[in-house]
Amino acid sequence: MEPYIAFKVAAAGLMVQRLRMNIISSNIANVETTRTPSGGPYRRKDLVVMAVPVNKDIYAVAPVSIINDPRPFKVVYDPSHPDADKDGYVRFPNVKPMEEMVNMISALRAYEANIAVINNTKEMSLKTLELLR
Repeated sequence: MEPYIAFKVAAAGLMVQRLRMNIISSNIANVETTRTPSGGPYRRKDLVVMAVPVNKDIYAVAPVSIINDPRPFKVVYDPSHPDADKDGYVRFPNVKPMEEMVNMISALRAYEANIAVINNTKEMSLKTLELLR
């Protein structure tokens, strides 16, 4: 594989994982948000990615869209809450902090792996240039 292709694939991976970490951070930050400008509680977001061809046999990743998680909201009985309905129930976001932390670790590891690809490709390219002298 030519070095520029490895750089291109790894850079695409870095971009997707950075975006994924931003979405996960937003989910964690809104874990208690019961009221949004669109009405109702915050709905967990997720990133959809797809494989895109770089050349005949090699693919990179690219973001397709950010979707709302369709899982139901957490409902808690708290009649003193300002967002409680007439029966005293409050709908909380469908965000699970532990799941988000696992996703964050996964995104971080993938980000680190892409950095390693870039560094190793750069090192191999430099060694090749040294051999050609």
